[in-house]
Amino acid sequence: MAVMDVDLVQREEDKRALLAAGMDAARAQAWIAARPAAVSSYEVDRVAYGRYWELNHDLLASLPRPPARNEAERLAAARLLQSGRHTRQRFMAAHALDVYRALTDDMRTFVRVERLVVEAARLVPGLVPTPDDIALEAEGKQGDKDGIEIDQGIFCHAVLARPDTGTHLCHAMLLPRIEARARLAELQQNGRVDLTYAEVERRGAASYVTLKNPRYLNAEDDTTMDPLEIAVDLALLDPQTQVCVMRGGTVEHPKYKGRRIFQAGINLTHIYNGKIPYLWYVRRDLGWVNKVMRGHAFEHISPDEVTGETHEKLWIAQLDTFAIGGGCQALLAMDYNIAGADAYMTLPARKEGIIPGMANLRLWRFVGDRITRQAILYERGLPCDSDEGRLIIDRIVPPDQTDAAVAEAVEGLTSSGVVSARGNRVAIRASQEPLDLFRRYAAVYAREQAQCHFSPALIANLERHWNVAQRKM
Repeated sequence: MAVMDVDLVQREEDKRALLAAGMDAARAQAWIAARPAAVSSYEVDRVAYGRYWELNHDLLASLPRPPARNEAERLAAARLLQSGRHTRQRFMAAHALDVYRALTDDMRTFVRVERLVVEAARLVPGLVPTPDDIALEAEGKQGDKDGIEIDQGIFCHAVLARPDTGTHLCHAMLLPRIEARARLAELQQNGRVDLTYAEVERRGAASYVTLKNPRYLNAEDDTTMDPLEIAVDLALLDPQTQVCVMRGGTVEHPKYKGRRIFQAGINLTHIYNGKIPYLWYVRRDLGWVNKVMRGHAFEHISPDEVTGETHEKLWIAQLDTFAIGGGCQALLAMDYNIAGADAYMTLPARKEGIIPGMANLRLWRFVGDRITRQAILYERGLPCDSDEGRLIIDRIVPPDQTDAAVAEAVEGLTSSGVVSARGNRVAIRASQEPLDLFRRYAAVYAREQAQCHFSPALIANLERHWNVAQRKM
């Protein structure tokens, strides 16, 4: 069947679906007629596609909210959403560079991804959802959403997929945050900055970054996002330290009361209740995790390993109790990992229904392809004090001696200076994970995670494996 015939069939099926849902025939026909059949110049398409997305938005808004829809209305919504996504993919495939240049003053200005999508909604109405649209959908649980943030995934994928725009966005996300620079004087004066859900403290030659979300066993969520990245920034910015330590704070749960927990991964209760936005994933892995991996970028120098430069420090992880999901992911970006003999690591991505950050890119370098697949696809746990665990963990100590072991590691790394540390880190990255490889993976991750985050399978997994429907926020 010719492409034109397929398009005609699709338009007819779309019309029937909208009419079956009780939509006005004239409005349905106007939407179908406005659908661009191809791409033209950026300025022409900005208007033509924008008009189509406006009609698409209005028709979707005329339907009841997802939980209240009948079967015909659900089918109509699916048609509207899918058509909108297809046209956005087509538009961004043709015009990602034009859009990005307009948003960044021809790449002379660095704009973080969370700001970039807001400005994109203004520049090209309908290309990505507005903050108001997202706020409205955020009122419901994850399973009650249309998944309009998938359009942000389409946008981020297209930007990251291009070497020019993607590298520029990675560069923007590696710059120290303004909020961190504003707190640097406080750190220099007091030796400590408390950011509620994270803190950074100077101890001799080391900056200690502590994640503090005790109610949720130090899980990461939207409340920890900014504090943790700012704490990492401050640790890197502090001119009086040479190395950094990442650890979890003590928790409240009766089973672990008074013990440190490195990290419990993403907050599943918050996901289920619709409180983790899609951009959380992109911000995390292009933000604080990549800053641990690569350090800070300079504004006028590329962070690329071959042609550029970064400001970085060695990172030590103090693994107490467990590192689940995102906690295990973080270990893969560290330079030296110390764990208690009773600690363990897991990547329960399949049971969660999401992609485990950069673990698919990094874990195989430590434990090989087969164990990586078993860990990600079949929930294979990795006890730290095991043959496989020791491929990730550099030193195993009794559970009550992790603090002392970290202090020894700091002393050992800094007593003779760390002059060669940056050079060796850069050389290792250049051979294993240069910035361009990271960018390409991040593009795929941005696209696929958007689909996972709004998949019905995610909700089913959370209810089946984690009993989140019974948990309280």
